[in-house]
Parts: sequence; structure tokens; C-alpha cells
Amino acid sequence: MTLALRVPEELLAQVPAEQRGRGRDRSSVRLLVSRGTEVAHRRFAELPDVLRAGDLLVVNTSPTLAAAVDGRLGHARVVVHFSTRGDDGRWAVELREPDGRGTTRRHAGGPAGAVVALPGGVRLVQEEPVAAGSERLWWARVSGDVPALLRAHGRPIRYSYTRRDQPLSAYQTVFALPYADGAGSAEMPSAARPFTERIVARLVSRGVQFAPITLHTGVASAESHEPPYGERFAVPEASARLINAAKAGDGRVIAVGTTAVRAVESAVGDDGAVRAAGGWTDLVVTPEPGVRVVDGLLTGLHEPEASHLLMLEAVAGREAVSRTYEAALRGLYLWHEFGDVHLILPEEAPHAERCSGNCT
Repeated sequence: MTLALRVPEELLAQVPAEQRGRGRDRSSVRLLVSRGTEVAHRRFAELPDVLRAGDLLVVNTSPTLAAAVDGRLGHARVVVHFSTRGDDGRWAVELREPDGRGTTRRHAGGPAGAVVALPGGVRLVQEEPVAAGSERLWWARVSGDVPALLRAHGRPIRYSYTRRDQPLSAYQTVFALPYADGAGSAEMPSAARPFTERIVARLVSRGVQFAPITLHTGVASAESHEPPYGERFAVPEASARLINAAKAGDGRVIAVGTTAVRAVESAVGDDGAVRAAGGWTDLVVTPEPGVRVVDGLLTGLHEPEASHLLMLEAVAGREAVSRTYEAALRGLYLWHEFGDVHLILPEEAPHAERCSGNCT
């Protein structure tokens, strides 16, 4: 799905919300709520008022890595984006080049066998493209401990629409957990960024539950828009039970981010039930065949050409996505990981209208 609209540069969020206002979850972050083609304009701090008891939020616990490291390819300066660790110990990497403003742009790369010198005497050797027909991501052998390299010399991946480098803490969500093997996401699962402990506590007090899953995201260069590559995921048994219970009752399963949709929909059996699952998923969620479990989605605003829009269309429908994005432009919402968020809810009568007798 491609939307026939243009996002003006002034609507690209250049800095985190807390540098624009009073905090991640308060007046700085807006919440666009859509039910079909109906749109409401709220603040993210009002999310507990929008959801209802029995709703289940599926959240990604993957931490963001400092996945960008400076290096040299021959005499040329490059920036290596570490994307995903393979089962054989190799890493999927993307080579970028500095553009003079502290950001990066696509690098033409080198042939198989190209050697990149990294800090601390670490060497990276490109071996083969990750996907046939594309030389953007390469499988590479790295001579050192990559998680240690990232901790010592890495910084968060960022793109040219942001104003400056930010500390790694600006890219972590309240749900992020440390993994013993140093695993994490090359780029932030950003839909969860506005959540704070205060918001989570308010949601829990309202009867909203949380189901943690993990999906370690790879690089998703903003100028590429190709479908996502295979990524590691895990849906724990306890979360599978929560999801199935919500589906069996009156709750709505709302994924926080496209990563959560991908993980949950990868764990659905032929009978429609979610079971504990893990490993690699190459699932790309599109309108055909659609989604089987997820009822709603909390997500950021994506570029008009982004492949993620197909997932939004699978959840909400093409006309609804198109009208919602037009409303976001008219309302001057902010795009990208530091911007505003969009909550897609299923079309149905509000809870009060569905009750009979005394509603609580």
C-alpha cells in the first residue's frame, strides 16, 4: 500500500518528546485514535481512558542496541549498522557513510571479501548478501565480541531527519529487558516509547493487562521501504494464554507496534489459537491473508511508501488507513520514532452502549 500524500519536513520529529515538552507521555505526545474511518484526537496520557477493562496490550521487551559503529573500508570512513545475529555466529550488517552532519547515507558497499576495520582491532569481513538480488544487507564474520564492541564503541542508529545524536536511553522503552547474550533490536520498537511506569500503572488499575513478547528488529533504513527480513522472536507460554483468554472473552488484543503483530501472528496455529513459539519469523503481514489474532494496533506514523502500511491495512482496511493519515497531516501530527502515535481500534459500539443493566 502506498499513500498519495507527502509528509512535509516540519512534521518529521527531530528530537525526543521530552525535549519538546514535559515528558514522554504527557502533552508532548499526541494520540490519533481511529475506529474505521472515524478519527478522534487525544493525548497519549489519555490512553487509559480510551481502553477498557479486559483489553490486552501485547508489548515487545527487546532492548535497543547501540548498533552503529564507525569503521574504515580501505581508506574510506564507513559506519556499520549491525542488524541481526545469525545462528552461525555471523551478523547481518549494512554499510553506511558519514554525510558530514553526524548522520549517514547508503554506502555502495564492497564485494564479497571486503574487510572493514573496527575499533579495538576488530575486523569485519563481508561474505554474502542476506537476500538474493539485494546488496544492502550482508552476512559478515566479525573477529571480536559484537555485543562488547557495541557497548564500548556503538551509538544508536539514526537517520537524517533527526537533529542530533541522542543517548541510548532515549531509544529504550519502559518494557525493554536485558538479555544475557546481549541480544536486542538494531532499531527501537518505537510504538512503546511514550509509555512510562505511571501510564502502565494507570492502565493496570483500569483492568488492562499486558502480554510480553520479544522480537529483535533489524535495520529498516528509512529510504528503502522493502519488506522486513527474517527476525528472531519469542512468544512465551504465559503470554499465549493471556492472548487466548482475551480472545475467548470480551477483551481486545491490541499490539503495541508492528513488531508485536509480527510476533503474535507468527505464533498462531491452524486452529486460530496462539501457542508458545520462538525462533525466526519471515512473516510479512499484508491484507491477504490478513491478521488472525490482533484486533487493534498502537503504532507510530509511517512514511507513505513504507511496507508497514500493508500491516495497518490488514488491521484497519485501506480506506481507514488513508483517511486516518489525511487526518494526521491536517492535524500536524509528528512522524517517526520520536513522534506521535496512532491507535487503531476495531469498529464496534462503545462499552457503555453494549452493556445492559448496571455497567461497571
